[in-house]
Amino acid sequence: MQRVLVADDDAAIRGVLRDLLEDEGYDVSEAENGGSVVTAMAEPAGARPELVLMDIRMPDKSGLEVLRDIGNALGSGEALHLPCIIMTAFGSSNTAIEAIQLGAYDYITKPFDLDHVLLTVQRFFERQQLSDQVQTLQVRLGERDPNEIMIGNSPAMQEVYKTIGRIAKSDATVLITGETGTGKELVASILHNASTYSRGPLVKVNCAALPETLLESELFGHEKGSFTGAVNQRKGRFEMANKGTIFLDEVGEMSLSTQKKLLRILQEREFERVGGSISIKIDTRVISATNKVLPQEIEEGRFREDLYYRLNIISIYLPPLRDRRDDIPLLVEHFLNKHRYQPQAGPSRISQSALHDLMDYEFPGNVRQLENVIERATVLSRGGVITDEHLALTDADNRRFIDVGQRVRKGTTLEALTQDVERQALHEALSQAEGDRMAAASLLGLKLPEFQDRLETYAIRD
Repeated sequence: MQRVLVADDDAAIRGVLRDLLEDEGYDVSEAENGGSVVTAMAEPAGARPELVLMDIRMPDKSGLEVLRDIGNALGSGEALHLPCIIMTAFGSSNTAIEAIQLGAYDYITKPFDLDHVLLTVQRFFERQQLSDQVQTLQVRLGERDPNEIMIGNSPAMQEVYKTIGRIAKSDATVLITGETGTGKELVASILHNASTYSRGPLVKVNCAALPETLLESELFGHEKGSFTGAVNQRKGRFEMANKGTIFLDEVGEMSLSTQKKLLRILQEREFERVGGSISIKIDTRVISATNKVLPQEIEEGRFREDLYYRLNIISIYLPPLRDRRDDIPLLVEHFLNKHRYQPQAGPSRISQSALHDLMDYEFPGNVRQLENVIERATVLSRGGVITDEHLALTDADNRRFIDVGQRVRKGTTLEALTQDVERQALHEALSQAEGDRMAAASLLGLKLPEFQDRLETYAIRD
């Protein structure tokens, strides 16, 4: 029988809760003050209560003081998971937050609904029972090298590893392709560290993050007085990357004018700063990445074909997470170790059902999204066992971000596909603008009335 201690200075409340819990098969004991709770929790693990339902205001010690004492007695490793549910008739947000921060499992205000109390107790013990499943899962996952930064044993990732191994020592230009969040920057770092250029710097440039007016100056540098605001000579990223590697992320976002200048660097290994006339020679390995399909961009006149062939000497394709679902448990384990509730705490654990939910999810944001989900769940679970309720994965989000390639193969009409893309863009604009409709409309180049009309068309509520 699971042992529950009911602590309240009101004998009538203790009696009601005792009857409720004993009818459900729990072994119930009582305490009328905070000191008795501390004494009971100091017993050996096999004798002390497994859960305490405790009033916040009691003689001798308050519930918050008891939480502090229990936390100190158990030690910081266990203090994150104190088996306590706080009860009070004097509920306030400050009290609730402090109780949770001190380690209480949950917080119930008086007068309480007995069904709600029982459900909260049941959820606590269900969470505790997940530990056996978690231990089994951790044994199955096994120990991994903590220095390993690319995670995955799927056939698709094995091909990526083989390609990296073959080309790392080469000076050849590499183009990394794949959807957003698949790890293109990570591959660039691995290639640099394993190359003959590893003693030099790895200089990263996000071509999508810089406006066209600044990108050329960032890449090639500028001379003093070459344009308004150029008060000093400045080295560009290519010059800074001499004897090292330059990583051009989102290279598909470059304008045709900048593409032409990049082509010359790849062909001649020299360039001039903006406003300058002296050629600067460099010895730099170029790695680029894009989430765009560059052959399609070439057909539509947005990317130079000759530059594509210069960048694509060696190609590495990173598969989306939905195409390597068997790697999800290994990635989850890695992120649980990386993101801990507190620096001194052990890694969180995940229930089998929560892991199944992750395995079934499409992950439009790929590995980056999975990491964000795990980090958030670690915080919400307070470093304990992560369950389905901590993941916040919804079928609606899954459907909204279904890959275009999958939809086409399923025979969806172009009109329906266009509507899904537009709906996704409206959601994303609202998200980036934090609900500000005017700012969201501006992101999409729409006037506010037109933006609002489209929200109404797709029944989107921000």
